[in-house]
Amino acid sequence: MSSDDVRLGGGAQYNCGMLQVSKVDLVGVGLNATDTLIKLSEFPEYGSKLEYESEVVAPGGQVASAVVACQSWGVSTRYVGKLGDDSAAAMHASEFQRTGVEAQLLYVPGAASSKSLILVDRHGERTVLCRRDERLTLRPDELERDWITKARVLHVDGHDTAAATVAARWAREAGVLVSADLDETYPGVEELMENVDYLIVNKEFPHKLTGESDLKTALRQIQQRYGCSLTAATLGPDGVVAWDGESFHYAAAYQVPVVDTTGAGDTFRAGFIYGLLQGWTLERQLAFSCAAGALNCMHEGARGGLRPVAEIEVLMASTPRYEMVEVVSGVAIYR
Repeated sequence: MSSDDVRLGGGAQYNCGMLQVSKVDLVGVGLNATDTLIKLSEFPEYGSKLEYESEVVAPGGQVASAVVACQSWGVSTRYVGKLGDDSAAAMHASEFQRTGVEAQLLYVPGAASSKSLILVDRHGERTVLCRRDERLTLRPDELERDWITKARVLHVDGHDTAAATVAARWAREAGVLVSADLDETYPGVEELMENVDYLIVNKEFPHKLTGESDLKTALRQIQQRYGCSLTAATLGPDGVVAWDGESFHYAAAYQVPVVDTTGAGDTFRAGFIYGLLQGWTLERQLAFSCAAGALNCMHEGARGGLRPVAEIEVLMASTPRYEMVEVVSGVAIYR
C-alpha cells in the first residue's frame, strides 16, 4: 500500500488519492472475481478423472465486468469494491487503471481476493465454483456518498446486500437511476429492490422471490410490488423478456458460434446501461444488449469478447436471430 492509503474499520484500506470525486456516467458497486477458466472436452462424471485442455486466469465479477464493458464503449465509470492483499488484487487494480475506470478499492490485509473456478465444456456452457472470504463483504459504513451520487446510473448486484441497499437509497435520493443484476434472494434483497429502477435478473429469480411459476406473472408482480420502471429476465439462448408496466417486450438471441458463456449476462447488462445512457428505445436497448452478450460468448472469459460499439452494431445488422415459435409459462421460446 502507498502512503495515500487510509485505514478503515475492520482492517480494510482504500486509496483516497482523489480528494475531489468526479462526476461519472456509471458507478458500479458489487462483485469482482479472479476467474480461472478451465476448458474441458466434456463435463466430468461424478468420481471420474479427466484431463483438461487449457487454463486461463483473467479478471471477472458481475459488476466489475459490466463497468469495464461500459468504459470500453466510452462511458465514464467508477467501480467500488473490495479486494484482498494478494497478486489478484494487484491484477484487478492494474486492469481498472489500464481501461480507465476510476476505482475506489478497499483492501483487506491477510485476505485472499474473490476467486472463481469456471469449467467450460465443448459447447461453451460454464459451471462456476466460487470462493469469497467473508471479510471481503462491503459494509455500508465503508461507502462514501459522493462515490454514489456523483453519477448518472448506479449498478449493483446485491451480493453485499446491506451496502447495495444504502447505495441505492442514496442514488434514489439524488435522482440517480439504479440498475440491479440479481441472481439470488439474499436476506434483505426486497428492501434493496424498493430503490431499483431497472431490475434485470436470471429466469429463476422471479420464481424464487414470488413463488409464481409463470415468469410473465412473476415479473408483473415484482414491478407492481417494488415500483421498478422495468423488470426483465435473461433467458440464455432464448434471449430476454422485459415488462415495462404496460406491455411485454421480447428480444431474441443472435445465432453465433459459442465458445464460452462466461460473462454473457454481465455484458448484456452493460449493454442495457449503455443504451439507457444514450436514450435509446427499449427495443434497441434489448437488441444491443443481446448482441453485446453474443459477441462475448464468441471468445473466452468474462471480458474476452468486449468489442467496440460499431462492431456490435455490425453484428446486429448482419447476424440472424432465433425465431420465436411459442411461449411456454410466459417465456418466449426461440429456434
